[in-house]
Amino acid sequence: MTLYYVYSFLLVFGGLFAANFIFSYQSKHIDSHFWATFKFQLMMLPLFLFVNICIGYGIKFGYKAIGNLSYVLAASKGLELLISLIMGYIFLKEIPSWKTGIGFGIILIGFVVAKLK
Repeated sequence: MTLYYVYSFLLVFGGLFAANFIFSYQSKHIDSHFWATFKFQLMMLPLFLFVNICIGYGIKFGYKAIGNLSYVLAASKGLELLISLIMGYIFLKEIPSWKTGIGFGIILIGFVVAKLK
């Protein structure tokens, strides 16, 4: 049962990291004209298939571990916000402000409140 937590986290984190990495790379390095973006997205289709399978299985294992799909999906969105900050730093050298820290604190408190019975 505890392995479901590990599998879920690794699959969701890996999938979301890869998806956000692809979109961040596109916004920084791919020309914004339609055909350049279309060609890039077409080449990424096999990778997006793998990424979506990882996220799907991660959500499935998270549901098996916790038994509450709403909580698993909310936690995955919180994880995606964290990954988005990481991508902003890697690609655009954006440094989060103290307001971002407060926002994440509020999100974490929301997760705790949602998990309380």
